[in-house]
Amino acid sequence: MLGLDAFLADHGAAAVAGAVVGFAAGGFAKGVVGFALPLIAVSVTGSFLPYEVAVALLVVPTLVSNVSQTLRQGLGAALETMRDFWWMNLVLVAMIALSAQLVVALPDRLLFGILGAAVCAFGATQLLGLTLHFRPEHRRRVETAVALVGGFFGGLSGVWGPPLVMYLLAAGLPKAEMIRAQSLSFLLGAIVLVFAYLHTGVLNATTLPVSAWMVLPTMAAMFVGYRIHDRLDQARFRKATLAVLVVTGLNLLRRALL
Repeated sequence: MLGLDAFLADHGAAAVAGAVVGFAAGGFAKGVVGFALPLIAVSVTGSFLPYEVAVALLVVPTLVSNVSQTLRQGLGAALETMRDFWWMNLVLVAMIALSAQLVVALPDRLLFGILGAAVCAFGATQLLGLTLHFRPEHRRRVETAVALVGGFFGGLSGVWGPPLVMYLLAAGLPKAEMIRAQSLSFLLGAIVLVFAYLHTGVLNATTLPVSAWMVLPTMAAMFVGYRIHDRLDQARFRKATLAVLVVTGLNLLRRALL
């Protein structure tokens, strides 16, 4: 199959099957709650593939899925969101570009540990009902801190959602606006990662075609998630997604400790 032969030779059919499952699960969650594609996909795929390969496979599905969600209410709404959150996104993409240079320099176990701890902490605190609040006059400082932390993890792992989602929850945005805002940030960060990972060699002639193939299970599952998001109570599905994140985070911690 086009673009898969070299990858299959290096990693085997089981790794490809595991990646398909991981991206389908992540795409479904993203369709329902607007985030968690990288968290779930890397957690599952990282059980079958080296960490930097799992991260590389995220690039194209992340681009395509976030274009879909950013433009779901139209171009005008997307441009308004871009104006509202320009500073946060500027700091975010700069930090992603810087920290992405460390992906091939840090050991797999350290990266799995960092990501696993972040996922578990985010999922557990949200399940326990912890919410953050800040004064409007502190918005710029909060956005700067959130973007720095999110960008650091984003460049290392392809996952910068948890700090952004916690911030947007604290800001009290309506559901549709919140999903659009986080999808725009995810999209801009993913564009930066394309160039950063090409520079470091993480994204290459072997991983790029497979990343493109992973768009199929991602988008198919995401459109199923859209239907559930639009018709059913989102809160229950969000709690289920957070529970899955905690489990996948614990799996990453297990890999870090073995």
